[in-house]
Amino acid sequence: MSQFFEIHPENPQQRLIDQAVEIVRKGGVIAYPTDSGYALGCRMGEKKAIEKIKWLRSLDNKHNFTLVCSDLSEIGTYAKVDNAEFRLLKAHTPGAYTYILPATGEVPRLLLHPKRRSIGVRVPDHRITHALLSTLGEPLMSVTLIPVDEELPLTDPEDIRERFGAHLDLIIDGGACHLEPTSVIDLRELPPVIVREGRGDITPFVE
Repeated sequence: MSQFFEIHPENPQQRLIDQAVEIVRKGGVIAYPTDSGYALGCRMGEKKAIEKIKWLRSLDNKHNFTLVCSDLSEIGTYAKVDNAEFRLLKAHTPGAYTYILPATGEVPRLLLHPKRRSIGVRVPDHRITHALLSTLGEPLMSVTLIPVDEELPLTDPEDIRERFGAHLDLIIDGGACHLEPTSVIDLRELPPVIVREGRGDITPFVE
């Protein structure tokens, strides 16, 4: 069974954040809260952890994985962003958006879409997520925790423990999250393409 940490959503306990990050550094898979449902996360280059997440979500190699970043400058390390795209990102980061962009050479190959060489990036507006990223010092490889054959992400940590606890190294209980997943915006070309409409307001990207 997984470990289960209750972490305050507004004032995360650094002692528990440190323990959670150590689990990630050792190759663990965690479930953690974001501003749009719970997510599964692991370290970028951990092949076994990534394969486990793919198995839990029944994802194929064509799925766009997401690097959850601490801020806009970190996005620039892993994704190619021109001036027009930067302005859009700056205006809507942090927030409940996932942006698909061309990947830089800093992204591990096993996270790339095999043909498009793209990566999803996002900066959530959630204090637990930011505490994890700040302590880890690098992005988390993540996917939204949407069970197979369901459309909405899980929002209750007790439900996550009951359904996935046998397969996760840690579940962070940060309270209930929003029900909607992120809005997914493809920014590889302008105008942007709305891949999925979710919690983030898509109006700025379609005007």
